[in-house]
Amino acid sequence: MADQTADDRKPSLKRRMTIMLIAVGLLIGVIVGWNAMSAAQLKKYLVAGGIPPETVSTMTARAQDWQDTVGGVGSLRAVRGVDLSTEIAGLVRRVNFVSGADAVPGAVLLELNSDAERAQVQTLRVAVELAEITLKRDREQFTVQAVSQATIDNDEADLRSKQAQLTQAQATLEKKTILAPFAGRLGITTIAPGQYLNAGDKIVSLQAIDPIYLDFFLPQQEISRITRGQPTILTTDAWPGREFKGKISALNSTVDPATRNIQVEATIANPDRALLPGMYAKVSVHVGGVQRYITLPQAAVTYNPYGASVFLAQPAADKEGEPAKADPNKPKLVAAQTFVTLGPTRGDQVAVVKGIHEGDTVVSSGQMKLRPGTPLIVNNTVEPRNDPNPKPQEQ
Repeated sequence: MADQTADDRKPSLKRRMTIMLIAVGLLIGVIVGWNAMSAAQLKKYLVAGGIPPETVSTMTARAQDWQDTVGGVGSLRAVRGVDLSTEIAGLVRRVNFVSGADAVPGAVLLELNSDAERAQVQTLRVAVELAEITLKRDREQFTVQAVSQATIDNDEADLRSKQAQLTQAQATLEKKTILAPFAGRLGITTIAPGQYLNAGDKIVSLQAIDPIYLDFFLPQQEISRITRGQPTILTTDAWPGREFKGKISALNSTVDPATRNIQVEATIANPDRALLPGMYAKVSVHVGGVQRYITLPQAAVTYNPYGASVFLAQPAADKEGEPAKADPNKPKLVAAQTFVTLGPTRGDQVAVVKGIHEGDTVVSSGQMKLRPGTPLIVNNTVEPRNDPNPKPQEQ
């Protein structure tokens, strides 16, 4: 029985060996065929130019209007902002506002218990009235020499004293009522009726935020380019994709000797109260006039110690310099290196002042593997970023 089982296994092993040999043969054939095709392709280009082709992406150089800017970061600040408090202690009788509401100038926000002060004012008013009557009567008697001048002087002094006491009592009474000193937005309060407040205790924050200030710093070498009235554009991560326009309103009178930076104040329009004091923001200041530059992605430029350069994709030429005739064995485009003079940068873009012309076909990626005369295969499926205002990709 054991011999029969071994005999049955032999055909199965033979089939497996046959399948493996066939698979190995097919694999070898594929490799040989691929190498033959690659060799033929390489030979075709070697015959044409002596250099194997490289795959690159290209773009057409275009001129754009370019507004030079100076950037900075800063913090937003209210045009007017205070933490309202009371000058004198007292028990809260009424709270006449809600947290987060808008207040108008002179609006009554909070009232303290003022019964004692009102009674004192009433008492002093009566005292003033009595002093006025006494002075009037003594003056009439003075005309008939019934009283002396000293009596008149004492009456006038007493009247002025009573009036001063009344004015002081009225001022104390007014301090029991907290008014909004200007228009703005109220913050969050925890004050409630019946609560006792000491002098100086915070009641609520009041911020005037339309417009709103942005304080930021710039290096001292930018002072000559910054003047009052220059337009600014503010962005913040609190409002992605939104720009807030404003203008420079003030420059500090001194430069910080530790950092050599100057503080700049910009006034930003904020009609919908989207910007709040304390927020972090980025600002761009327009400097100079609008220029027209040829712009390229910064990734298209090769930076070398001896200068910056770009590669142009140009039609291939024959040995005499004439355009190459239609020949499937010859490349249509070859790389030509040219040195460029660069200007300012803006996001992913760089301005080219000299070296290329509008309409030139520029290699935008893949130029690191090129040298002059390299045949080119153009594939623009993936192109480098060319955004003047790039944003984080996760946004």
